[in-house]
Amino acid sequence: MKIQKIAPMGYALLLAGLVLVPFVGAYPIFVMKLLCFALFAAAFNLLLGYTGLLSFGHAAFLGGAAYVCGHVVKVWGATPELGLLAGLGTGALLGLVMGWFTIRRQGIYATMITLALAQMLFFACLQAPFTGGEDGLQGVPRGKLFGLLDLQNDLVMYYVVLVIVVAAFLLIVRTIHSPFGQVLRGIKENEARATSLGYDTNRFKLLAFVISAAIAGLAGALKTLVLGFATLSDVHWSMSGHVVLMTLVGGMGTLSGPLVGAAVVVALENKIGDLGMWLAQLTGVEWFTSLGESVTIVTGLIFMVCVLAFRRGIMGELIAWLQRRGKG
Repeated sequence: MKIQKIAPMGYALLLAGLVLVPFVGAYPIFVMKLLCFALFAAAFNLLLGYTGLLSFGHAAFLGGAAYVCGHVVKVWGATPELGLLAGLGTGALLGLVMGWFTIRRQGIYATMITLALAQMLFFACLQAPFTGGEDGLQGVPRGKLFGLLDLQNDLVMYYVVLVIVVAAFLLIVRTIHSPFGQVLRGIKENEARATSLGYDTNRFKLLAFVISAAIAGLAGALKTLVLGFATLSDVHWSMSGHVVLMTLVGGMGTLSGPLVGAAVVVALENKIGDLGMWLAQLTGVEWFTSLGESVTIVTGLIFMVCVLAFRRGIMGELIAWLQRRGKG
């Protein structure tokens, strides 16, 4: 069976599974958090995997939007839909500013600019009074969506998050398969050739930056509504490292890769402590109980294994294997 036929079936099964998640005993808050990070990774992949721009400052879009959404909903008393729009707009605006500076440089210089600007936002959030400093912005109410859907109900909130994430993912898919997306691929593969064909590559890269940042901002705003708080960890440089890890582990330049990568990384962060306890009981080695405190070591080892054994990432290798099998 050709991969073009397998992919829609896989997405359909994934969507069906996500629809049924609340009825199979899964913890909805955890799955909602996973969906937010999957959207964050998919937005980052649009920039890195399809445009060839490595941003080490995507935490600025996630965290900046998280703070703005939380402030708008908690302090201004706005409805959750306005909070989400404020978060999306914040991400787009930050993406416009960061992208304007970044696209004028190439390679590592562009990457370091994104890191520097993101760190500036981090220190601004640390000092700004409305962010709560090191305590973070807490107690953000979910409210009622459009005055009708009570988001305090976890089941209602789950399906709202699912609909928003699916819609944003479909937007990414449409962007990638549009003529605009084909130009982005051309820029990634050979920017000089794209320029010689008459395309204003800086304009296309800037627009890709804004779209990616806006969707990342939407993910941050959603996360704030789901968890009820925004903290400095959302804008810290390590969050940018996390999304790079998610994308590379799952498969850069694939649609499903960031989703798988986000699931692996988030599941590790949340379940590594339980795994350590189980291994300690099974082997009698008490050291395993400290695995929960050493999650960065475990994720680092997994990243090393993926880089050495799965250079295309998990889904990248799977897709390549299916293609070879189809030709054979």
